[in-house]
Amino acid sequence: MTRRKTKLHRHPTTRPAARANLLFVHGGYVDSSCWQHNFIPFFQRHGYNCYAVDLAGHGASDGGERIDDFGIDDYAADVAHAIEQIDGPAILIGHSMGTMVLDRYLEKGEAIAAALLSPVPPTGTLPSAISLTTRFPGFLQAIEKVLNGQRSDDIEEVLTRAYFAKDMTVQEARRFMEIVVPESQKAIAEMATVLMQRPKSRQKLPVLVMGGEEDAVFSSSMLYFSAVPWRAEVRRLPNLGHVLMLDSQWESAANALLEWMEKLLPASA
Repeated sequence: MTRRKTKLHRHPTTRPAARANLLFVHGGYVDSSCWQHNFIPFFQRHGYNCYAVDLAGHGASDGGERIDDFGIDDYAADVAHAIEQIDGPAILIGHSMGTMVLDRYLEKGEAIAAALLSPVPPTGTLPSAISLTTRFPGFLQAIEKVLNGQRSDDIEEVLTRAYFAKDMTVQEARRFMEIVVPESQKAIAEMATVLMQRPKSRQKLPVLVMGGEEDAVFSSSMLYFSAVPWRAEVRRLPNLGHVLMLDSQWESAANALLEWMEKLLPASA
C-alpha cells in the first residue's frame, strides 16, 4: 500500500554551518504554519536548520477529507517519516497536542533532545476542557464558528482571551484565527484519555518542558507533572498564554528555548 503523503517544510539556515536540525510539530486545530511566522525565522537566524511537518489531514499533507480517522499513533508515524527525510539527527519541538505526538514517537524513535511546549497534562485534556469552558462559556461555539468561516467581535474576543496572554490584542490574534483548521475527533478523544495510554518506554534524552504562566488551556501548575517522567527541566514564562509561538511576547519563549539548546550543543557545533 502506498503511504500517504506527509509534507515536510524545509527552512535551512543562511549561516555557512548549521548548529543542529530542528523539527517542529504543531498542535491541534492548526498546521505547521503556526511556526513559520516567528519561531522558524528566529532559529534560522541563530544557525539552525528548521523543519516543520504537517500532520496527517493538516496543511499540505494527505487526508484532510478523512481527518477524523487519524489518531496520535498516525501522527507519531508522520514524525517518524519526517525524521527519515532529514539529513542527520534532530531536536524535536512540539506544541500542545504535538507534545503527546512526540511522547508517542519517542517510545521507539530517537532524537538529540525534545522540547515540550504547553504540553498536554498527564491527566489528559478533560479536566482542562471543563475549566476552560467554565471560564469562557462561549469557547467551544467560537471554535466551531471559526471552523465554519464565521467571525465576529465576540468570537475573536473569546478565542484571544482563551489562547493568549492578557496583553495580546484581538488584532494581533487574528493571525492565529486565520490558520485554525479542523482537528481529528479521534485524536481529541485520545488526548482526553491520556491516562489510559501511558508510554510503554521512554528514551533517555534531554527534555525541556515549557509553558506560559497565563496559559488558560493547560495550567502552568501542571508543567511539573509533565516533566517528572522525563526528569525534564521546567520553565514557566510570564506574560505568555497557550499559543506561545504567536503570542505578543513570543520572543521570550524563543530565547528560553534557544538558551536551553545552546547548553546542549558543543561550542564547535
